[in-house]
Amino acid sequence: REGDILKAKILIADDSAYMRSILKDLLLRNGYDVIGEAENGREVIELYGKLKPDIIAMDIMMPEMSGTQALKELKERYPEARVVMSASMGQQNLVVEAIRAGAAEFFIKPVQAERVVEAIDKALQRRTDSFIQQKE
Repeated sequence: REGDILKAKILIADDSAYMRSILKDLLLRNGYDVIGEAENGREVIELYGKLKPDIIAMDIMMPEMSGTQALKELKERYPEARVVMSASMGQQNLVVEAIRAGAAEFFIKPVQAERVVEAIDKALQRRTDSFIQQKE
């Protein structure tokens, strides 16, 4: 990632301040730029419009508006939005629903640094790959 001129800008969304701080630390250590934090789906939509992050790392379960609901609304308003969902063990059905709703990638909590980085990198590559895949 040192070769990249621009660091990927990431918006973190999780209702747990503890989880947000773990993710933020992990992302910063791996060369990403954390440009904002949200604690519910409504904040995510509001912040996306202002910050235009490259990736949103969003929890599936949040108060006020769930991650899946926020994802659906984001995709309607901003089809280019790339979202990596995080879910707890046992929430596989929600992950499937989120992927159907347009999530680019996902990782399972408790977080493993390699898996989070892998999910975000894959989601970032979608930007360049999606055009090629549509032609095949």
